[in-house]
Amino acid sequence: MTEAEVAKRRFTVMVAVSAASVFVAIAAIVCAFRFSQSWLLVVFGVALLIGFGAQIWFIAGSPPAKKGV
Repeated sequence: MTEAEVAKRRFTVMVAVSAASVFVAIAAIVCAFRFSQSWLLVVFGVALLIGFGAQIWFIAGSPPAKKGV
């Protein structure tokens, strides 16, 4: 695989994980307040951490820019 293909695949994985995390976080926070289920706040927090972790994973795995670019 070329460097561009690897970057594209990592980006696709990051977007998918982040999107799933957003949907889970929104569902958890809405249900937590609507049904007074405080344990869903933990699910909300974990979903946020997973989403941010996916973005950090993507950025950390990117190769450094070449000089003069």
